[in-house]
Amino acid sequence: MLWFILAIATAFCVATGDALTKKFFGRFSPYDMAIASSIYSLPFLIVYIFFIPIPRLDTVFWWVAIILIPLDTFAFYLYMKAIKLSPLSLSIPFLSFTPVFMILTGFIVLGEVPNSWGIIGIGFVVAGSYLLNITQVKYGYFAPFRAILREPGSILMMMVAFIYSFLAVLGKKAIQHSSPLFFGFFYLATFDVAILILFPFLKKIKWRDILKIPAKGLTVGLMLFLHALFHCLAINMIEAVYMIAVKRMSILFSVVYGWILFKESDIGERMLGALFMFAGVVFIILLG
Repeated sequence: MLWFILAIATAFCVATGDALTKKFFGRFSPYDMAIASSIYSLPFLIVYIFFIPIPRLDTVFWWVAIILIPLDTFAFYLYMKAIKLSPLSLSIPFLSFTPVFMILTGFIVLGEVPNSWGIIGIGFVVAGSYLLNITQVKYGYFAPFRAILREPGSILMMMVAFIYSFLAVLGKKAIQHSSPLFFGFFYLATFDVAILILFPFLKKIKWRDILKIPAKGLTVGLMLFLHALFHCLAINMIEAVYMIAVKRMSILFSVVYGWILFKESDIGERMLGALFMFAGVVFIILLG
């Protein structure tokens, strides 16, 4: 059961990192928010490098890494922008569309037809997205869906989920051609360096303001580091599908954080919607 504890810890770190990033750095631009997460996770990576063996890396690993890092860098920017612009309880739950997109891309590209559980799972995810905005039903039966289109964080997080549907496959391939612990370090370190080099060219970064709150920044960086570490440890102990399903509990934690830290409204309806979406993820990943 250690893998289960680590997977829940991963979900907790994901949600906590998102909430603290929004709390401490939400007044900055999405570029600044990404920079803060990256720069403050580096000290933990520097210590960690002395404790992991470096496996033999082949051509497949390097080609996958070359594709993976730019895609995830772009997704991370969209992720930061989503949690900046919208309530956590209306943005994070849309990550549950990742397995939905994986089913759809599998059908379009490979001709794979989902079984009945997969279809039920898609239905639960869609129903959950409706319930997130159920208070809008007084304006018409389709108003909750129209509300999604008016919420920029929801749309941006659906774009992130679509990108993640490809990243999940690429990440698994990279782990197969290295090792879980090494890949966790390599990926986060390369990802951080890419953001720290690229983003200052795209937007003027408020370095002084970011570095002015090191204690808060290191808390955010620690959550990002522990997320990567616990993820790799858990996925090395059990089949990836089980670990990912438990990790998606982060959407439930995020709704709770939205209520506690940001006093977000209609939290009961949003928690119900998030529960439906999480159930859909379980149906698709574990039974589909």
